[in-house]
Amino acid sequence: MQIRRARKEDCPRLLELIRELALYERAPQEVTITLEHFTESGFGEKPVWWAFVAEENGFIHGFALYYIRYSTWKGQAMYLEDILVTEKSRGKGIGKLLFDRLIEEAKERSFKCIIWQVLEWNEPAINFYKKYNATFDPEWLNGSIDL
Repeated sequence: MQIRRARKEDCPRLLELIRELALYERAPQEVTITLEHFTESGFGEKPVWWAFVAEENGFIHGFALYYIRYSTWKGQAMYLEDILVTEKSRGKGIGKLLFDRLIEEAKERSFKCIIWQVLEWNEPAINFYKKYNATFDPEWLNGSIDL
């Protein structure tokens, strides 16, 4: 299994995996992004996201996608938007390889921390993060508005 930076030509497969994740998270209807917008956002003139893929024999089994979040208290942080290992490939340590690569990237880029969200019912993911001594903050509520 090779962990490498995502390339522009990986975008169709990444979008497939994003849809798989949305299905797992019980919200497949929420994926409305087009391949064109997704690709431009990661590989256009001013990328806003970066990713690593787990690839074996030319097949992408998983990915981790992040962007830079800014904290007025701490400075730049890595925000892990999504990490997914396809269902058939789980239990082989691929998620650990991806997460370890994210930690390495965060240190290389001098980010102050890595931040993410996890659904409260997603016990496998919560248990995965606990292996890294992650903390979970019950005080903050997520807010958003649709435009």
